[in-house]
Amino acid sequence: MIRAVLFDLDDTLYDQRAWLAGAWQAVAAAATAFGVAPAELAAALAEIAAEGSDRGRIIDRALERVGWAGVPVEPLVQAFRSHAPQRLPPYPGVPAALARLRVRCPIGLVTDGDPGIQRAKLRALGLCDAFDVVVLSDEIGRQYRKPHPAPFQAALAALAVDPREALFVGDRPDKDVAGAAAAGMACIRVLTGEYAGVPDTVAPLVSVAGIPAAIACLKPLAARARVAW
Repeated sequence: MIRAVLFDLDDTLYDQRAWLAGAWQAVAAAATAFGVAPAELAAALAEIAAEGSDRGRIIDRALERVGWAGVPVEPLVQAFRSHAPQRLPPYPGVPAALARLRVRCPIGLVTDGDPGIQRAKLRALGLCDAFDVVVLSDEIGRQYRKPHPAPFQAALAALAVDPREALFVGDRPDKDVAGAAAAGMACIRVLTGEYAGVPDTVAPLVSVAGIPAAIACLKPLAARARVAW
């Protein structure tokens, strides 16, 4: 029986491109103070991010691409970090599917990234109160980002659930599937977002199209664990 289910955030519960599009617009707007054409920079930011959003130095490389390598980066990074949209659309069916599963067992969130940014995303998605526990790995330490087992273990400890009685649901084979395995958990991989076509490095329990399909798989496994709490 599964007594708890943990979820990733970016590209698992919503399309991260929606957040990034707004963030790049905010960065481009901030760059106008230095004379940079915002449309040109926004296009370069989107192009470079599409090459791999976690490769680093996206803003620096975009400035170089448009010929403005001397522009101070810190104000632009601050604009990126301060981006807080009023609303982000979750993937179809996600809020209702999470709510249905939460009736059967506790659910949690484990996500990497700047804590302020990740909390702003949850607010924009309307999911601030959707989970029994939220673990932001950067609050433990950036060195404990997934696939390190520490953030998974922190969420399980908060729920008092053994990893053998929990499942993780995420999109990235290198972080979510591998990290869950390192923590002693099985993982359902959702084939959504930037990494949908990346091959598995560790075999997930199953791969499915998205969160509603993942929760449909979980339904016969999820115990009514709340009764015992």
